Amino acid sequence: MPSPGDPYDVAVLGAGPAGLAAAVTAAEQGLTVALLDAAQQPGGQYYRHPAPAARATRPDALHHDWRVFAGLRERLDAAEGVTRLYGHHVWSMTREAPGSPWSLHALTGEGDDDDASAPGTGTTVQARAMLLATGSHERHLPFPGWTLPGVVSAGGAQAMLKSGLALPGTRVVVAGSGPLLLAAATSLAAAGADVPEVIEASGYLGYARHPAALAANPGKLTEAARHGAALLRHRVRPRTRSAVTEAHGADRVEAVTVSRLGRDWRPVPGSERRVACDALAVGHGLVPRTELATTLGCATRRAADGTYALELGPLQETSLRGLWAAGETSGVGGAQAALVEGELAALAITARLTGRRPAPARRLRALRRRRDHLRAFADAMAAAHAPGPGWTRWLGDDTEVCRCEEVTAARVREAVADYGARDPRSVKLLTRAGMGWCQGRVCGTAVACLAAAAPDATPAPPDRRLLATPVPLGTLASLTPADPPPAAPDDPSEGHPS
Repeated sequence: MPSPGDPYDVAVLGAGPAGLAAAVTAAEQGLTVALLDAAQQPGGQYYRHPAPAARATRPDALHHDWRVFAGLRERLDAAEGVTRLYGHHVWSMTREAPGSPWSLHALTGEGDDDDASAPGTGTTVQARAMLLATGSHERHLPFPGWTLPGVVSAGGAQAMLKSGLALPGTRVVVAGSGPLLLAAATSLAAAGADVPEVIEASGYLGYARHPAALAANPGKLTEAARHGAALLRHRVRPRTRSAVTEAHGADRVEAVTVSRLGRDWRPVPGSERRVACDALAVGHGLVPRTELATTLGCATRRAADGTYALELGPLQETSLRGLWAAGETSGVGGAQAALVEGELAALAITARLTGRRPAPARRLRALRRRRDHLRAFADAMAAAHAPGPGWTRWLGDDTEVCRCEEVTAARVREAVADYGARDPRSVKLLTRAGMGWCQGRVCGTAVACLAAAAPDATPAPPDRRLLATPVPLGTLASLTPADPPPAAPDDPSEGHPS
């Protein structure tokens, strides 16, 4: 623990695989660490914990590689230099000048392990170095009927099962694109759901274009084979180059229309068929959460699937000196990549702050090599499952794109065609799309794609937002001169140190 009034050596934002690996590694190197997460327990979205009311006796049965998490948690419990700040929602990061400590402004939750403040209470944590491990959120591509009860995201179905031991329905169609579909379908079927089909909008042959990435990651092929065997055992039928283009029902979903897709994801006329179900789990991949970093001016890169991730140096440092990132903020790559990047970033931070080599050179080389192999596979995965531009043909004019503000596709198209909107911000100003409680996390991809349909437009990079989450005005009013509100971004020209 630092002395009262002194900053921590490093603040780790996010207690998922990347954040846990970074926190325990930094603490074992002798650094003082503040580990912050919005949840009440560590694990992130990947290692979700069943709710106490569920009385789960074997939570490990619902997770892949639970033993890895158990090992990290044991190391975390044994570490003396980690302050665990769960239930902390960080809404801004600031620092007075390059090289000065970071200030993390957060809203605290109720019943935290280290802080029993009332919900919504503002607090500030200071640290000499900062590591972002904020993960990702699901990408949503709307279609007619997607607002019906019983239509959930693929990750949402996983969360219901892991957290509440509940199924979204008894007959669940799993659809969308990306490897999460296989994991979701396998979990749902193993839990007793009837999963008639897994509907993949892309295909799996795209991986064959990246033989080097496949050869360097044989474990990924083994994992895919395991999912395939489980689906075969449960008689789940996979369908590729297809998509759910409409959901039907009155009080809840009762059936879905499945259409064959062309190479650009445009529905093939006359290929429609109907599948009965009482639930639909649909997802089209993940989007890195970079709001805090982009607000500070950190450089981003566009991934093969159209999402934007942070541009990092060889040792996980962003373009802003003193700010590192690990896990899916730098591109969606899975838990294994997150663990490696978290450890690598912690060792780099230790070297910067202490001026000593924290690990043998061969260990650093091994981590970087493993990171690069996993990132190569992640790039192949992103390219294989990237949405094609033809998906917008699923949308009827009356299809809601922004659920929070009830903005239809017709209103977005009008903003583009008649009023010259060329990016999501302009569409937001004209239609309110993205101004609801989710702040565009659900509709952002769809709005960006519709805005990019203009001939002279390209998908826009993430917006810079002064506030990463909704904040009560009272919290802002209570800030003191020692805790200034968000200011203009630091100069990103400082560059990578390595």
